[in-house]
Amino acid sequence: MGSRVRVVHYINQFFGQIGGEEKADIAPFIKEGFIGPGQLLQKLLGEKGEVVATVICGDNYFAGNIERSRREVLDMMSPCKPDLLVAGPAFNAGRYGIACGEICRFAKEELGIATITGMYNENPGVDLYKKDIYICKAGPSARGMSETMAIVVRLALKLVNKESIGLPEAEGYIPRGIKLNVTSGDMASERAVTALLAKIKGEPFKTEIRKPVSELVPPAPPLKDLQKMTIALVTEGGLVPKGNPDRIETNRATKYGKYRIEGFEKLQPGDFETIHVGYDHANVNDDPNRLVPVDVMRELERSGKIGKLYDYLFATTGVATHIENAKKLGSTIAHELKSSGVQGVILTST
Repeated sequence: MGSRVRVVHYINQFFGQIGGEEKADIAPFIKEGFIGPGQLLQKLLGEKGEVVATVICGDNYFAGNIERSRREVLDMMSPCKPDLLVAGPAFNAGRYGIACGEICRFAKEELGIATITGMYNENPGVDLYKKDIYICKAGPSARGMSETMAIVVRLALKLVNKESIGLPEAEGYIPRGIKLNVTSGDMASERAVTALLAKIKGEPFKTEIRKPVSELVPPAPPLKDLQKMTIALVTEGGLVPKGNPDRIETNRATKYGKYRIEGFEKLQPGDFETIHVGYDHANVNDDPNRLVPVDVMRELERSGKIGKLYDYLFATTGVATHIENAKKLGSTIAHELKSSGVQGVILTST
């Protein structure tokens, strides 16, 4: 690309010098030129690029309505005719990371431009977006801003110029889970034996294919004396009162709803609906008890097979929800249920 790269920078309210958590609900707005860490971005770009505008948005505002927020941000930056969107870096700030990842993914799809951000490897935005965009490695805090931004700029210019991108270790981005064939001068058997011998000797070696690491969660012990227990209903199938009053996300959920079902013999169609994307809603909307079996639980309650159905239903959506968000939602719900004297939970899904 012969001319200078036109860059739009996305940052949150803190790096935009608006304020901290007290300003996290601020709606997105755009300013000409660079602000805050954008000064370093411009310095590193030098004559190769220009930060033409900066979009600032509060973390809570973006996380509270991702679809609306990303559209507002995109509509603001589009008239700038950018060649590149740089978001963050977000380091280990979870809401900021999700905002950076989402706006990069959306701008890449909608505008067809190069996009890039930077995050700490434990940021929830990493697992959500690493397959869609390039996320440069960053430390847990802004103390590593200079090093991270240097990696961001170097890789960003390669993306804009459509140059070949090397392996994550060489370029400084987080592995995207994409496997590519690489030609080697050594046979696979030779490489395997070399790695095995190094492992036996306690020497460093590098595996060519990394296995995913999954957390093992031991099952809870079976419940006893169900006839005396209070049982709650929880669903990640997205069943909410008509109109979704809590504005729970249809995917990548960050919150849940709590709804009173005391006195309900069953859930009535028209009063409840599912907002969960990815499956046909028809059967559930016709009979919400297919997803959340209040009717059956009342029968069990009347027959004495359970002590009591808890007075509230907890609901969220499970599709594409990051594991860290899922842990947070689950532990919060579990704490409330336990403190309310609930001994058992039936969790329903799609």
